[in-house]
Amino acid sequence: MSDTERFNSGAWGDLGGGYYRNPVLMADFSDPDVIRVGEDFYMVCSEFHYMGMPVLHSNDLVNWTIIGQVYDRLDIDPRYDRMDGYGAGSWAPAIRYHNGLFYVYFCTPNEGLYMSTARDPSGPWSPLHEVKRVSAWEDPCPFWDDDGNAYLGRSITGAGPIVIHRMSLDGKRLLDEGVIVYVGKTAEGTKIYKKDGYYYLIIPEGGVSTGWQTALRSKSIYGPYERRVVLQQGRTEINGPHQGGLVDTPSGEWWFMHFQSSGAKGRVCHLQPVQWVDGWPIMGSDCEPVSVFRKPEVSTKRVEVLQTSDDFSSTKLGLQWQWNHNPVDDHWSLTERPGYLRIRAMKACGIRTARNTVTQKLIGNKGVITVELSIAGMATGQQAGLTYLGADFDNWIGVEKDDSGVRISSVTAGTHCHGPAVDCDTVWLRTQYDFEGSTLMYFSVDGIRFWQLGGECQLTFGFWKGARVGLFTYNKSCDGGIADFARFTYEHDGPSMQE
Repeated sequence: MSDTERFNSGAWGDLGGGYYRNPVLMADFSDPDVIRVGEDFYMVCSEFHYMGMPVLHSNDLVNWTIIGQVYDRLDIDPRYDRMDGYGAGSWAPAIRYHNGLFYVYFCTPNEGLYMSTARDPSGPWSPLHEVKRVSAWEDPCPFWDDDGNAYLGRSITGAGPIVIHRMSLDGKRLLDEGVIVYVGKTAEGTKIYKKDGYYYLIIPEGGVSTGWQTALRSKSIYGPYERRVVLQQGRTEINGPHQGGLVDTPSGEWWFMHFQSSGAKGRVCHLQPVQWVDGWPIMGSDCEPVSVFRKPEVSTKRVEVLQTSDDFSSTKLGLQWQWNHNPVDDHWSLTERPGYLRIRAMKACGIRTARNTVTQKLIGNKGVITVELSIAGMATGQQAGLTYLGADFDNWIGVEKDDSGVRISSVTAGTHCHGPAVDCDTVWLRTQYDFEGSTLMYFSVDGIRFWQLGGECQLTFGFWKGARVGLFTYNKSCDGGIADFARFTYEHDGPSMQE
């Protein structure tokens, strides 16, 4: 394989010269919600079965970085320890700021409604508080009115109707069974705002891939509500502009951050300008999404980008990493062998059930990922390596150890390919992904020369998430064996930490 392609260092959506392109975040940040506090913008998103929910920061709504996580595990049901929570977990959160506290609310489809608070959005966040044990609720949003009352809006899984509850002022209890205020066509994703005496519910309707944004307004939070479609695909290529957050800037501009369903890439984030016309938030260009637009008018010019690469030199994992389901904390370490992420293998039948698989989002259209793997501590029956996680196909490259020794192996699009036996302590694993071309796997025994193994990977969307990359190990026979990962390098044509 030739030398790794070097990608640009600019954030994906920032074109320079005061303009941006959509998507501003070419990565799977589904169901985004955005607020402004002073001159700073903060965003959260759904993460489902991945731990935990990231908090992102921006100065301009275009360039973003991860600054914290609301939680790092879900101790609300054994399924998240049994590796049986795929597609469950955190759905469509809302973030709000009230009386000096940041609040995040989300529902899980089976367990209930949860919230957490923090003085600083980078954390620490309070332990998850169960507001209500209930199933089939989704997409909650708190709202503190200027008359001293507090409310929470939410939907029902399957998309509707929209229900409004009275809420305690501390946000920890619901005070009634709720009132249905709107029944629409797959209405969900409730976000509540108040402006110029009107209550606004900003909701997506019509389904993820083909739907639109609806604005509802009323002089009473309980309605009746007037309705207007404020963003739809129209003549553009941006299908189903769906679910997001409405936010203003210090200069008085208004913007809408939403997601677009983009296949194996997941749900990527777009930014739309908003104009208030006759009391309605008209989004994009005459209610159709924009592809290129001038950047928001903000006072700061600092550029922020997403973290990716990691040398594992810290005592904490970088915020770009997320465990697949709850981690087993006494089976991984960054301190037992400094400079390495050590994962102790547990018994599993495959990657989907392997505990302590740690993952990152795929960013941009293409990229190259390389990791060093020390295999001296591996045990018979153990596998370890670099993988893509999706729904339909296994795709990984790594090392398998059996009674006969250690062998490089790969699985691409579900097809197992045996590579050479190796007699060394360290191997290097690499993948080169291209959403518009081929995604391939490579290995090396010296870190310099790489050979392809297997065919093309098949990356897929599944369990409400886009494909992502991960590091894994497990043992088919019993608990036992060590995989030590080092120098994880990740280059892509999205936001980059390179200068």
